[in-house]
Amino acid sequence: MSASENKKMLQVAFDALARGDGKPFVELWAPDFSWTITGNTAWSRTYQGKEAVQRELMAPLFANFATRYTNHATRFIAEDDFVVVECRGNVTTKSGQPYNNSYCYVCRMSGGKLTELTEYLDTELVTKVLSAPKD
Repeated sequence: MSASENKKMLQVAFDALARGDGKPFVELWAPDFSWTITGNTAWSRTYQGKEAVQRELMAPLFANFATRYTNHATRFIAEDDFVVVECRGNVTTKSGQPYNNSYCYVCRMSGGKLTELTEYLDTELVTKVLSAPKD
């Protein structure tokens, strides 16, 4: 697929995320999808495989949240198989603290599916606000 087609697919998914609907984004994930969180937090590592991302990252992450998570993209930059997305998540945690992090996602697309995502974010905010995932 072209860079513009890859960009459009992610724009559609992020339009849904801005409304609190994560389903179109998850449906883009390839079976062997990997999500890498950079930095040195309890959450920082590579989660390998769609099921592992859902089980080891998404389930414990969303267990922290008291309100519906939204993510608003502000910029998409596409070249070849890569799309860079600048965005800002918004949610309130169960402890009552806002978790409104800014992200830069470097996404790799292949055959209409998201195969890799590398996440750059405010790691100090992660450590301050989120409970560590349970092993």
